[in-house]
Amino acid sequence: MHFATTDDVTRALAGEGYLADQALATSAYLAATLEQPLLLEGEAGVGKTEVARALAQATGAALIRLQCHEGIDIHHAVYDWDYQRQLLAIRAAEAGAPARELYGPEFLLRRPLLEALEHDGPAVLLIDEIDRADDEFEAFLLEFLSDFQITIPELGTVAGSHRPLVILTSNRTRELHDALKRRCLYHWIDYPTPEREVEIVRTRLPGVPEEIAARVCNAVALLRERELYKLPGVGETITWARALLALEGDGDLEATLGVALKVREDIDRVRRERVLEGA
Repeated sequence: MHFATTDDVTRALAGEGYLADQALATSAYLAATLEQPLLLEGEAGVGKTEVARALAQATGAALIRLQCHEGIDIHHAVYDWDYQRQLLAIRAAEAGAPARELYGPEFLLRRPLLEALEHDGPAVLLIDEIDRADDEFEAFLLEFLSDFQITIPELGTVAGSHRPLVILTSNRTRELHDALKRRCLYHWIDYPTPEREVEIVRTRLPGVPEEIAARVCNAVALLRERELYKLPGVGETITWARALLALEGDGDLEATLGVALKVREDIDRVRRERVLEGA
């Protein structure tokens, strides 16, 4: 994956409906040029995952995604063995069929990290929500990103012929270790300004009336000023605009709050405090 300038990154992302500012475009350019992982942090819904998706689609690269979660381990992230097929092979051998190597490539289940290592061609490896994984997996990931190889005891060491563009995302539900951060380039993605969000809505919903785009984005900005359990992300803004389009622009914002807010207490508070009155 190669970009000649940061403007190439901006244009590539814009072609996939993602409007990146100069700082984000520069970070993505450096990650691709220096072959260093890029850590994107920010609140949920600001578009961190979309960066990886847009880069992969713009360049024709494969998007290989590892969704992190509590308790994730090597069997979820790297590889496992197809025990059912191994058992069938054992039974077949007992019945007279030729014996097969049970711990060979034939019975190997490739998880995202191993898939990224062995992928032949450009790829974007998305390690999503790394902050949800535990310390042990974060330590393993640090070693993987440093050497970009994996040792499988039964098969030996598997090393990648070339590195994918690696993007990690974090909602900052916990602090990541400094060692992992030092291994990565870093960029914080914040909520867009209302003006910028209007541009995003226009890009994702071509032909949306200016009045609807501005109305929704101003309403979302008002919601984000409140201390709610779950603030609406950019995706909710776009969906809200689509909802008003479906209602032919006559939809009441409070009546459609369930498009933007997903916690009952948040909806009750917004209605009780009349946050959207006049919006």
